[in-house]
Amino acid sequence: MIYSRIAGTGGYLPEKVLSNNNLEQMVDTSDQWILERTGISRRHIMEDHETTSTMAEAAARQALDAAGLTTKDIDMIIVGTATPDRTFPSTACILQHRLEAYGCPAFDVGAACAGFIYGLSIADQFIRNGVAKRALVVGAESLSRIVDWTDRSTCVLFGDGAGAVILEASGQPGICSTHIHANGFYNDLLYAANHIGELKEPAYIKMQGNGVFKIAVKTLDDIVDETLAYNNIDKSEIDWLIPHQANLRIITATAKKLDLPMERVILTVQDHGNTSSASIPLALNHGVRTGKIKRGETLLLEAFGAGLTWGSALVKY
Repeated sequence: MIYSRIAGTGGYLPEKVLSNNNLEQMVDTSDQWILERTGISRRHIMEDHETTSTMAEAAARQALDAAGLTTKDIDMIIVGTATPDRTFPSTACILQHRLEAYGCPAFDVGAACAGFIYGLSIADQFIRNGVAKRALVVGAESLSRIVDWTDRSTCVLFGDGAGAVILEASGQPGICSTHIHANGFYNDLLYAANHIGELKEPAYIKMQGNGVFKIAVKTLDDIVDETLAYNNIDKSEIDWLIPHQANLRIITATAKKLDLPMERVILTVQDHGNTSSASIPLALNHGVRTGKIKRGETLLLEAFGAGLTWGSALVKY
């Protein structure tokens, strides 16, 4: 049997930090209001010279270093992003150029906040089938550039950043299973328009927060059950929950479903905000580099985002 395992993790966050107190000077909001509803205290905001691909490159190089590999060792590049550098070519191709990892397939996955899980699932299939030996999977977002900074219901939520993993072929289980889903019936609950679409409006994030929240909690409950049942394991066997970092209340609800104390949940939402597809790899990297996550432990990754899309991965780290 061929499995894929995580050989290295990496992350990048812009130096500029925007705190809740900073936002109080920009819109009619307060630190207390934001904290109570989201759990977010601050978020990182990219500088003018930074792009999705530059952040992806920094995260990718860190993951490669952690894996003891070079860019020449990669034979697949997948970037989950909702904020590409350009309409085309893909940000993955731009990243490939920055890494000088020419020749291997490189493409983007557009599944919003579930983009990294979707990318992980795709890379896992290629490795299990023997088509690829090592894949670079990145989640990277420049969300500050599609946020309406006068809309207090959304501008408090989002931040910029990138996270990456190197998957490599292994004889031992790593990615035990992945599960990805979508329901386009709800596509209007969370979206951003563009200049070529049917919606003649500014290209800012629009969200019906209450609707998204209710569906997210129920859907993530269901995918936890699906993942545990597929792998025939009990929830007590999960060592760490690594959730999409969108809202502390949603994360708390999922942890309660698993009977996991919050001490066994990797939390970065307070410092990163919602970085969409970057949030899970950033949280994973944080858990690994702080020494919390150790080899041999069982991780449950789960995400929910626009589409609506959602997904999970059970990982033996």
